[in-house]
Order: sequence, then C-alpha cells, then structure tokens
Amino acid sequence: MSAKISFVSLGCDKNLIDSEIMLGLIDECGYIITDDFTQADIIIVNSCGFIMDANQEAIDKILEVADNKKDGACKGIIVTGCMAQRYKNEIFESLPEVDAVVGTGDFERIGDVIKAILEGQKQIQLITDRDHTLLEENSYKRIVTTTGGFGYLKIAEGCDNHCTYCTIPSLRGKYRSRTMPSLVREAEILAEKGVRELILIAQDVSLYGKDIYGEQQLHILLKRLSAIEGIHWIRLLYCYPENIYPELIEEMASNPKVLHYLDMPVQHSTDKILKLMGRRSDRASLVKVIGDLREAMPDICLRTTLIVGFPNETEDDFDELCGFISEIKFDRLGVFTYSREDGTPAYNMPNQIDEEIKQQRKDYILDLQKNISAEICESFIGKELEVIVEGKLADEDEVYCARSYRDCYEIDGFVFFNSNEDLLAGDFYRVKVTSAGDYDLIAELI
Repeated sequence: MSAKISFVSLGCDKNLIDSEIMLGLIDECGYIITDDFTQADIIIVNSCGFIMDANQEAIDKILEVADNKKDGACKGIIVTGCMAQRYKNEIFESLPEVDAVVGTGDFERIGDVIKAILEGQKQIQLITDRDHTLLEENSYKRIVTTTGGFGYLKIAEGCDNHCTYCTIPSLRGKYRSRTMPSLVREAEILAEKGVRELILIAQDVSLYGKDIYGEQQLHILLKRLSAIEGIHWIRLLYCYPENIYPELIEEMASNPKVLHYLDMPVQHSTDKILKLMGRRSDRASLVKVIGDLREAMPDICLRTTLIVGFPNETEDDFDELCGFISEIKFDRLGVFTYSREDGTPAYNMPNQIDEEIKQQRKDYILDLQKNISAEICESFIGKELEVIVEGKLADEDEVYCARSYRDCYEIDGFVFFNSNEDLLAGDFYRVKVTSAGDYDLIAELI
C-alpha cells in the first residue's frame, strides 16, 4: 500500500510553485496525496523564511502538524523551503519533531527523502546547491493548486540584487532565468489545464534573460506567451523600477493580452534611505519611470510596496515619503515595517527605529493610501471593465466576486456584481461599474 503524503505550503507565490512541483514529483513516485493530516504517513511543510514573522508562522505550523506523530499515522515531518535553507543547522535542535530538512535547491529530490524516512532514517539534511537550476521536465509535472482560471509561471529563480535588508540571495542564490522554450511549453500545459490568466513571477521579472541571453528579453517572452491559444490575460509581478526598459513598456502598451498592470516595489522615495537600502533607484528615476509607464499606458494600474522604519529614517524622511505617495498616487500600495534580519547589512546599522514608531508610520501611510484608493475607485463609476469570475459570495446566492485587470489574486480588490445565471469561475464577462468602495467596485453585468 502506498504511503500517504500531506502538504502545507507557506509564504509567497514563488514558494507555491515549488510546492506544486513537489506535489507532481510525489504523485509520480506513486504516493497518495491527502489533505487529512491525521491519515498522513509523511507531512511536508514548505516554509518561508524571509522575515521573522514568516519563520514563526512556519514553526507554529510544524508544531501543529507534529501532534499527528502522537495521535495519527505520521512517521515523519519534512521541512523544505527558505526556513530550511536559512536555519539548516538549528532546526533539528530547536524542533526535534522534524525528521528532514531540504534546501531551496534540493526540493526536486523530495521523493528520495520520503523514501529514506519511510525506511526509518532520521535527521536527514539535504542542503547542497542553492544555485541549482530546475530541471525543465520537472516543471511540466506541476499539480496546479490554484483555481478560478489563473496560474503562476516562475520565469526565474534567485536574485542578484543585494538589498541591505533582504535575505533572499542567501536563501535562493543568484538570478537564474529559465529558457524561453521551457517557459512556453509550461505555459502551454497550464493553458491545456484551463489557465486563462497567466501571472509571471520572479524576484524581478524585468531582468529575465539577461543572464542566459546576454540582454533583457521579457518583451520577447511576452510575445511568445501571448501566442498561446487559451491564454487571455498575462500579468506581471515584481518589476524593479531601475530594470524597466523601453522595449518592455512598448510591448506592454501594444500587446492586447498583456495587462496594463505592474507590481513595482519601490520600497522608499528618499535618496538617503534608498542608498542605505542598497537600491539603485533615486527619487528622480522613480518619478521618470512612472511617468514613462503612464505616458505609454494612461490606464495602467501601478502597485508598489514600501518599507517604513528602516534604520536612520527620520521624521523628515517619512514626511518626504508621504509627500511622494500623495504626488504619485499609486493605485495599489502595501506597507511593511522594517524587519531586522540577522545576517543582513542593515541588521548592524545604527539608529534602529522603535517598533511602536514603525507601526505608527505604517498606519499613517495606510490611512493616506485608503483615501487615494477611494478616489481612484470612484473615478471608475460609469466605466466598463472586463472581469474574470472567481465565484459566488458564500452568503449571497446571486452575488459574484470577480477581478478586473487592476486586481491581482489575493493582494488587490474585487469587482462585485449580481447575476441570476450560473457563471463559471475562470470565465470572462463585461460589467459596468455603478458604485465604489475604498478598494472594491460594485458593477452590473452587461
């Protein structure tokens, strides 16, 4: 009888793709995948270790599933992902419930690790090459866990930017683009499985191709992907502003399948803090690239993320950041308080900011952005939008939840509308906006 394997995926969408590949490899080995932890022989926790809060979430989940060693059929717990990579030498001592740790460059050998645990081995450490390049054939075996007609395509792994607050290069290795033919083939497989919105992800998608082709080729990849029958929308996440280039802007503006949406994490706006962060942008260059994008695509939806409370951020720096937000008026904006991470240059910087002040600054920016978002949402009243349906609201029989080009899954707003017809998740419809909230739109089906 085949062993039963349960899986927990934590962290970002990039980590989710690793989980989906592991699920495919586990299935190929003949193991049974189950959602019931109490019946699982092996439980895998694919962890995030980017910041302390993510580590704590992973620890809590490991301790939760470890109860199945006492009360269930569980014979072993495997921890994969960034926390396994970051704390490979501490996990067994701190979490004796764990039987194996598998690094970010080794997860394709998950079948071997499962077999070893079932044979009675303990404290297995498989942490070898974080710069390992994914075997192309393994990417095609993904078991897609997303629903609603969308799916992620990770076009590169790792990061060459060494921002002073970030642990990613030490956990995920150098930037490694995947070959264009392999990405096109994987996207074709996703389309065959019903994916109609393709979301391109990497630590920085705009750098795609520079390492293997000698120059940035995201614009060429977009042309190739848009030729795939069945793919209706292509969305870009995580473009560093300093790496956005003219050919990419031109392709976004002219290709009808590429959404006028860009997630562009700027992190701050003052030259002093950007330099301390190790970023290559300054305020003037940020204003210019945003202007170039809006000139080419007046309807573009720009999303960004900011870090407040970075070491040496003064009240004047914070005031300047607030002024930048008010001037630029990002459509979508997320804010994080600076997390002091051991092993990063920023950890030892002087003038660390008090946690209470960090939180106050975050709350202030969220309030500021709420008003900006409400104003932008109101400007859409009376306009028509194409939306992709996610499904009905649980407590409303005829109210559907959908997303427009302005709404990325899980991180942005929604468009709500009524219909007495049965609409399918993943299908596209046109709606007319009738009213607006702070982040969401209300519409009627056309």
